[in-house]
Amino acid sequence: MVKTPVVKEGYIYIAVLGLVTIIAALTLGTYWAIIPGVLTAFVTFFFRNPKRDVPEDDNLIVSPADGRVMSVNEVYDDQFLNEKGLKVTIFLSVFDVHVNRSPINGEIKFQQYTCGRFKPAYKESAACENERHAIGLENSQMRVLVTQIAGILARRIVSWVTLGSVLQQGERYGLIKFGSCTELIVPTSVEILVKKGDRVRGGKTVIGRVKEK
Repeated sequence: MVKTPVVKEGYIYIAVLGLVTIIAALTLGTYWAIIPGVLTAFVTFFFRNPKRDVPEDDNLIVSPADGRVMSVNEVYDDQFLNEKGLKVTIFLSVFDVHVNRSPINGEIKFQQYTCGRFKPAYKESAACENERHAIGLENSQMRVLVTQIAGILARRIVSWVTLGSVLQQGERYGLIKFGSCTELIVPTSVEILVKKGDRVRGGKTVIGRVKEK
């Protein structure tokens, strides 16, 4: 969806902080411009939107986010899959890319935004209590559910897609601002290739593979 080096949601923050940096340098001196200058650089870094070489294989499921795998466990999903599935939970620190990507080629058959609290995203209860946005993707092989979960600093979930949108594997579809968590639920027919503690990259790291029948 969004292919600029920095996502547009970051423009206002960068512009304001950049202006503050310039004013501080001109009126107070270079020393006073250091802090807003560093903040400008960090915000630009946070809203970065790098290109990724996405694997082209319908049997693979790629990571929907950058971050660290917090857990891999079996769950029963009654939102979209309506069956047992495997859930991979990814924690995004403020230093990770926060653009979310589609794990498979598919059409959005389910979309739900839920208001909630803003507990730290690394807590297990965050997935149930925090503000979140879920999309269910379907293709000829499988259905998967991806959920963006807000955290203590992440106060806004951004979506660039709607119900019925058709996404390509690795395509950018949304953003969570300032620290968050992303969950991916896949069918039990998928072999999970990551484990707790692994670092993953959205659109690039292969999370799972459809088991051969």
